[in-house]
Amino acid sequence: MDDPTFQTLADETPLPDTIPARLRQQLAFVIEVDKLKTILRQSPLAAVQRRENDAEHSWHLALMVVILAEYADEPIDIGHTLKLVLIHDLIEIYAGDTPIYHPTMGADQAEREVKAAEQLFGLLPADQATEIRALWDEFEARETPEARFAKAMDRLEPQLLNWMARGGTWLSPGITADDVRARKAVIGDASKALWDASREIIGEGERRGWARPGR
Repeated sequence: MDDPTFQTLADETPLPDTIPARLRQQLAFVIEVDKLKTILRQSPLAAVQRRENDAEHSWHLALMVVILAEYADEPIDIGHTLKLVLIHDLIEIYAGDTPIYHPTMGADQAEREVKAAEQLFGLLPADQATEIRALWDEFEARETPEARFAKAMDRLEPQLLNWMARGGTWLSPGITADDVRARKAVIGDASKALWDASREIIGEGERRGWARPGR
């Protein structure tokens, strides 16, 4: 770590020295990512009145991949796609969540997240650090069928939660139904069927007053 003051959760209660070094490093990483459960997103849960956290979001995406893979426009490796959705938000442990409709936080998002990726994945043994970083980079680039479908799930899940909340973050200041459509359009890069369904959801939300009319 470049920062000599940086401490992980495992540093606070070190694992026994008798555990092999590689395994100790891996277990320390597994402990550190417990922090994902503390990172709150803007999306409201459907079942109770509170916001979801990143760990809940990642689990939900993984289940959606399993259930909705048949709607991918290109064949996808489900196992690989699961890795992408489980890895994609880990960097928010250090970078924080960047709300999709926030007017300014996106300006330095890429810089914050790359720094966080280097710090977090660097906790792993070198071979696994390289592997996990490659998965994160693949998700961000969206150049493979699996990454495009993983991103589609990332945009579809909060849309379903906002529908259940009868607006949710769709009602963020200054946001219209057209803005929602624009932010969700990447769903169409992976699945015409899911994008058609998404547009129906947004359109009906707009008709019901759960999203401001488009400009």
